[in-house]
Amino acid sequence: MKFSTRAVHTGQTPDPTTGAVIPPLYISTTYEQDSPGVHKGYEYSRSQNPTRESLEAALASLEEGEACAAFASGLAATNAVLQILQPGDGIVAGHDLYGGTFRLLNSVFKPWGLEIVRSESADPDAYKTALAALKRPRMVWIESPTNPLIDIVDIAAVCEVVKANSDAHVIVDNTFATPYLQQPLKLGADYVMHSTTKYLGGHSDVIGGAIIARTEKLLEPIRYLQNAAGLIPGPFDCYLVQRGLKTLALRMDRHCANAQQLAEALTGMKGLARVMYPGLPDHPGYAVAKKQMRAFGGMISIELADGFEAAKAFCSKVNVFTLAESLGGVESLCSHPPSMTHASVPAEERRARGINDGFVRLSVGIEDVDDLIADVRQALA
Repeated sequence: MKFSTRAVHTGQTPDPTTGAVIPPLYISTTYEQDSPGVHKGYEYSRSQNPTRESLEAALASLEEGEACAAFASGLAATNAVLQILQPGDGIVAGHDLYGGTFRLLNSVFKPWGLEIVRSESADPDAYKTALAALKRPRMVWIESPTNPLIDIVDIAAVCEVVKANSDAHVIVDNTFATPYLQQPLKLGADYVMHSTTKYLGGHSDVIGGAIIARTEKLLEPIRYLQNAAGLIPGPFDCYLVQRGLKTLALRMDRHCANAQQLAEALTGMKGLARVMYPGLPDHPGYAVAKKQMRAFGGMISIELADGFEAAKAFCSKVNVFTLAESLGGVESLCSHPPSMTHASVPAEERRARGINDGFVRLSVGIEDVDDLIADVRQALA
């Protein structure tokens, strides 16, 4: 079955008892046993839950992996992956990272004993240099497109570099792209991480995360932590994410089409110093994005020429866009990363990496694109 068919049907077999087309929501915390240790595959919902298993089967299928573990949030999923490492192990992290990932690495796992080296750019050679700086490289963390600079990393090329120079595992945060636009496991990655809060849920009404592994064996230590540390999502959260998956392809087509038109309209607008969108031919990652993605995504970043005060005014003047954290919902959102999503990154590091005070990130929704363009024009004016 092709992607859209799997998104609708995987893990969604009609209920054999009643014939209900949508499987029932299993909210029970515990399950009857025939005798001690003899049961029907379920004991306690922290360990196994049919609704969660349905979501995990769907996500594994869409990412073309063998196994998936769902979590209570994207950061809970990230935390589980990092916990398979040991003190003294080394991780290469991308040059541009979600602020929550940066905070987890630097404030939690670095003091715990992980050695962390950042790649200086999206170039595969920068990852090779960073790997060489580690005493015991065990993991490489990639975002593509990155948050919030919307840079593109050549996933296949970085995976080749990593495999040729270490035995480290490659993890790709695929939240911005979704499995509809790119499938990192097919490009050589070992794991994919998602904040299912974003495009997969798609309606700004559920928080969740997931790890999908290339093989069942790779997922075993993560699934152990999912149970042992109790990092699970509730069944209703799993249901909401799976409901979102059914329309993922339709929504992503509209997100991408709207973002492309908006980015083209933004180019050259008075008051903007930069427009960052990989679907623009002058974007440095355009060729790689065209090669490894189905389309260019729904995220755009802009930098206002007059700095923080201009960005603050812009975010206050939009009407169709809503000033709010997060992304990937059907509604368009704008945020100011320096004071919102990336406030945990020191100001000097933010600016050194190009996240200046006039930086604004746009999550382009599925509204009429003419309204979105008009909204940005009037806010800039």
